[in-house]
Amino acid sequence: MKYVYIDESGDLGKMGSNYLVLSALIVSNPGELDRIIKNMRRNKFKKELKSSSEIKANKSSGTIIMYMLEKLNLVKNSRVLYVVLEKKKLFSEYLSKDKNKLYNYVAGKLAKQILFNDSSVEIRIDRRYGKQLLQQNFNNYFMKCLNENSNPIKVRIEHSYSNNFSGLQFADVLAWSCFQKFEHENNSFVEKLKIEQEVYHVW
Repeated sequence: MKYVYIDESGDLGKMGSNYLVLSALIVSNPGELDRIIKNMRRNKFKKELKSSSEIKANKSSGTIIMYMLEKLNLVKNSRVLYVVLEKKKLFSEYLSKDKNKLYNYVAGKLAKQILFNDSSVEIRIDRRYGKQLLQQNFNNYFMKCLNENSNPIKVRIEHSYSNNFSGLQFADVLAWSCFQKFEHENNSFVEKLKIEQEVYHVW
């Protein structure tokens, strides 16, 4: 069984960031991610993380982010996919006016790159949709895109709060790290990661 954690960095509006990045962290054993976070909270970063219910890259020190990336290198059978949207190259006025449809569109591009040999997959997405209808619209579109390049598999999609799942906190750090590369030309974080990484550009 595979576990996939998805989060984004950047914004969906016409103004603001130049890029939107979605990351997908794929692992076989999410318990390894839980142990890393638990050890960080109990030991090395106990003081810094004491008042935080979760690790968010944009609120964390560079030291914490580098440490998480370094530890992720030791997680067996893990890989990372990124989808990068340069917003000025988005030619669809229809998508640019509807943030929900734009997010689904970019997430769909990510789904098309996720290939599985496993018969069952659990996908967790950082919860951004409160309404059930928006969640269902996302799930339907994501599944449609996922099945385009994969054999039919058993998939469960969950929209979850990141403070409850270490995998989502890692996905946040990964998306933020890739965002730094494209938005600020800072490669230092993505270069720390040695596991398999794939970057796909969309417009």
